[in-house]
Amino acid sequence: MGATLIEKIISEHAGKACKAGEIVDVKIDARLARDFGGANVIKNIEDFGLEIDDAGATFFTLDCNPTGSDQRYAANQQRIRLFAAEQGIKVYDITEGIGTHIAIDEGLIGPGSTMISTDSHANIVGAIGAFGQGMGDQDIAYAFARGKVWFKVPPTVKIVIEGKRGPGVSAKDITLALLQKTGAAGLLGFAAEVYGSVADEMNLAERITLASMATEMAGIIIFFTPNQGVLGELKDLTGKDYEAVAADADAPYDHEIHLDVTGLAPMVSLPGNPANAIPLSEIKGTLIHSAFIGSCTDGRYEDMAEAAEVLAGRTVAPGVVLKIVPATDKVWKRCLKDGILDTFKSAGALVGNAGCAGCAAGQIGQNGPHEVTVSTGNRNFPGKQGQGKVYLASPAVVAASAVKGLIISPDEIDSDIKPRASDEAGPKKAEPKPQRRPEAVPLQIKGRVWMIDRDNIDTDMIFHNRHLAVTEIDEMGKYCFGNLEGWTDFADRVRPGDIVVTGGNFGCGSSRQHAVDCFKSLGVTAIIAKSFGAIYERNAINAGLPILEGDLSALNLKGGDVVNIDLMKGEVSREDSGETAKVKPFSEIQIDIYKRGGLLNQ
Repeated sequence: MGATLIEKIISEHAGKACKAGEIVDVKIDARLARDFGGANVIKNIEDFGLEIDDAGATFFTLDCNPTGSDQRYAANQQRIRLFAAEQGIKVYDITEGIGTHIAIDEGLIGPGSTMISTDSHANIVGAIGAFGQGMGDQDIAYAFARGKVWFKVPPTVKIVIEGKRGPGVSAKDITLALLQKTGAAGLLGFAAEVYGSVADEMNLAERITLASMATEMAGIIIFFTPNQGVLGELKDLTGKDYEAVAADADAPYDHEIHLDVTGLAPMVSLPGNPANAIPLSEIKGTLIHSAFIGSCTDGRYEDMAEAAEVLAGRTVAPGVVLKIVPATDKVWKRCLKDGILDTFKSAGALVGNAGCAGCAAGQIGQNGPHEVTVSTGNRNFPGKQGQGKVYLASPAVVAASAVKGLIISPDEIDSDIKPRASDEAGPKKAEPKPQRRPEAVPLQIKGRVWMIDRDNIDTDMIFHNRHLAVTEIDEMGKYCFGNLEGWTDFADRVRPGDIVVTGGNFGCGSSRQHAVDCFKSLGVTAIIAKSFGAIYERNAINAGLPILEGDLSALNLKGGDVVNIDLMKGEVSREDSGETAKVKPFSEIQIDIYKRGGLLNQ
């Protein structure tokens, strides 16, 4: 039996043949930390007396807040610059753009390489057949110091995209159609490989668009096998000759997903979740207040050119703000050279310097309460891009909508469209109080349960991105669940020793360690969920926070009930009746890290 792409790459970097399910130490070719996570990485390195393994393979990318408009971001960025200068580490500073794109364009990685970053969309590099993974601060610190991290090889799904792609159907439309098909947890715990006639024809920018949204499908990574066209694009960008890496013809796949794009029309994701994707025609005419073009999903030159074609000779509708942020400085300069920036400015757009933009609090692209935005970003979770509503769409649709002031497709700009109102209520803010977690690490835990019966609770709901500059765990607790509707007062009511019981795909979304550490800050002793987001699971294990995967519905628990947990046996029992349910017991890796009090404790 042959090997999948991820099995091949991990095997090469583990020094032995690996199959799905194995846990191995993996050599990391490029180790990146961003401005929000970078300061915490440095703190971990200094607190634990670690040294840098290979400065030439280690990088900082200051892409979340390249304006330095937030004081804490500015302080973290300067801390990074000073540390990097001491250690001889390359910093891609606030002028350079998004780190994952820089890694591709500057040749930090190539097909078959491995990369990790404090960016949950590090899996973008699957677009070139490389392995990338977003990880938390402790993982990145460990890789900075050891040059490797542990990793569990996931099974692989085969995605086949075929059919006749109609004119005006963008990679974003195809991606949203795939996301509609898979749902928010459709690739949970899986790697994926993309094949089919439509996939074969995709250029690098289009592959990046699709690969970047693996995270929104809860996937580990989405791979493309580089063809000669993509290898040529990489040669133009980096000056390097690369060889394609491909799965074996007899590679084993867990299952297949087929998408026929014949007849596909422009797609839009409704506010609240990227998986809420529908044909644009169903919400055509929705009034908007702002529009955003950029992000790691649609910030390449081709995306800018697509938008410019729509905006040429037109202006943004009165009362609408159009914000545009290219992914990298190279893209920005090429747009300047080719007159695209002039087209944007003539249309009345605000053009920012390269960076992550709307996905990062404090930079161009955020919206306010009651504001309706149409965006090319990859996420529209509540509060992710501000306090209003965010619809996701392609660059062409966003540009056309900005001109019309309504959500429309480009061929409808000159049509008489009846406006549809969209009401918006901004999220409530809470000011909870922090508490401390007990120091003990028992193998049997007893506690009062909090029943939060919801699936797909993302990291922005757990710990909102406007607090990402916080580095002290003691301060994090007061923000826990501060953006989860109905639970914004959780930190006020929870007690040390309590246990959270919740639904599937808990902790999906960002790679932020804060979404784990805020529970430690409050003294929560365990989290039991039907399943966990892949990065969240790693972060919790590495932090020594007990998390267990299982379905407790048979116990008929309600909030306030008391349960007993045996971590080694994988058993949860009711205190009052003794009824017991099985959960996944701790692995050897998990129990070792838990007993040590965290990954970085030796």
